[in-house]
Amino acid sequence: MWNNFKMWRDLLSNNYEGYALLPEDDPYQECYDWFWASINMDECLSKEFIEYLQEMVDRIDRGEEKLIPLTEDFFDELKDLLGDTSETGTTDITEES
Repeated sequence: MWNNFKMWRDLLSNNYEGYALLPEDDPYQECYDWFWASINMDECLSKEFIEYLQEMVDRIDRGEEKLIPLTEDFFDELKDLLGDTSETGTTDITEES
């Protein structure tokens, strides 16, 4: 988010000389393009997703959702199901045990 503000500030204050990477680059256009591209990379969640999370929490509070605790036993069982991944770093779940 800081980068968005910094680029916005640079655009408004005509401080975009450092944005040109190549001699033929237009510093203003580079700053402008990076500003708009960075807005899409912001860590903001959509309103619909936030509402979905709020509804899920409400369902959990009402006991309508089953929670699965992530305990060590759970991960041991998961490892048993997936097989040994220590040698290759990946798991072939199509392989029959």
